[in-house]
Amino acid sequence: MKKTIHPVYGPVVYRDKSGDLAFLTRSTLAGDHPQGPGVPRETIAWADGNTYPVVDVEISSASHPFYTGNQRVVDTAGRVEKFRQRYGVRGAQGGGAR
Repeated sequence: MKKTIHPVYGPVVYRDKSGDLAFLTRSTLAGDHPQGPGVPRETIAWADGNTYPVVDVEISSASHPFYTGNQRVVDTAGRVEKFRQRYGVRGAQGGGAR
């Protein structure tokens, strides 16, 4: 393998703030690479005394409804009303297929 084309693979902490979960793993986000997204700017002190880059995620197994069993109520009636206000009812015009 060529040594100059592969991104650095090192330790990174992924953190789900809503689920209060953080775990240390390895990722290519640990190194700075011209084609990559770059190193996360924020760092965190881990239990082993070292400081690692941290990536915040919105959903993990600690906060996902499938894993937690807590379903969120979605306001579908409000969405339908917004759609009707925005686009109106086309069937009432009597135009049929165009």
